[in-house]
Amino acid sequence: MSSANEVSSAKEARSSAKEARSSAKDEILPRGGTQNMNKNMEKITDRQFLREQGKSLLGGIAGMLLYAIGMNCFIVPVGLYSGGLMGFCQLIRTLLIRCFPLLAGMVDIAGIIYYLLNIPLILVAIRNIGKKFVVKTILCVTAMTIFLSVIPIPLTPIMEDDILASCLIGGILCGAGLGIPLRMSCSSGGMDILGLTMIKLGKNFSVGKINLLVNAVLYGICLFLFDVPTVIYSLIYASVSAMAVDRLHSQNINVEVTVVTNERWEEMEKDILAHMDRGITKWNAKGAYTEADKQVLYIMVSKYELVHLKYIIKKHDPHAFIVVNEGVNISGHFLKKL
Repeated sequence: MSSANEVSSAKEARSSAKEARSSAKDEILPRGGTQNMNKNMEKITDRQFLREQGKSLLGGIAGMLLYAIGMNCFIVPVGLYSGGLMGFCQLIRTLLIRCFPLLAGMVDIAGIIYYLLNIPLILVAIRNIGKKFVVKTILCVTAMTIFLSVIPIPLTPIMEDDILASCLIGGILCGAGLGIPLRMSCSSGGMDILGLTMIKLGKNFSVGKINLLVNAVLYGICLFLFDVPTVIYSLIYASVSAMAVDRLHSQNINVEVTVVTNERWEEMEKDILAHMDRGITKWNAKGAYTEADKQVLYIMVSKYELVHLKYIIKKHDPHAFIVVNEGVNISGHFLKKL
């Protein structure tokens, strides 16, 4: 009997607390106050999202600066060739200088050639990867071209008597410079776009693997045009650079997101499905203390989609409860993308 009375008292206490919170809310917020508060929260969320996008773009440009330093200060002075599309641009530059010696100078025209060859790849990216990604890629490629043209190439190599050290240092700098933009949801163009397109199509590739495959063709051509040591050292550089890229950019980091919400969850669900192309598992729930009806959404995304997902969630429910678990393993149908 006493147990039944305790249960009844607990229910009455929860009911009283709920009514007290409801009446307090009505007293504090005037008519339309909740809508105004939600609009203000949406504006704050929009500013936070734009700030995050700005940070990612600045990070991508900083990566391009690091790449240009590694290339102009360590790789080009010792006569080595980069991998990927930039390697082909360097090869074209060398052949052009042999035919037109006046093109030789302190400014490396490989960066300009790289910019021109990226145009068709960017057109492909617009169709397969997304406009936001493409806009940031264009800005990063432009920054790379400027940095490669502005940063002077030393007449004497910094590591004059140690080409291997130049390979290692240049490979780490260039690989980090390429990996940082990818980590920031940007790209340096070239083979990065091809690699990300393959990932989007569900192929078992990484950006580093794509670069290694392309490099095999590139250095096969170099083997016929230059001496063997140049090709060997260039391969060492390309391998170190590829490992640095994959170390910084791991597109297979999966994130498990659980959202508990009771506001505008239908609009939130439609927004996620429409703009993120991700599936959602949902179920009905009830708060243990308030006994209020809740909706639980379970979503799997890649690590680099997390900022966008949180933006959508906060836009529709600023008070949503979000649980994030990184690095989970997934078996089954899951679209790999940036």
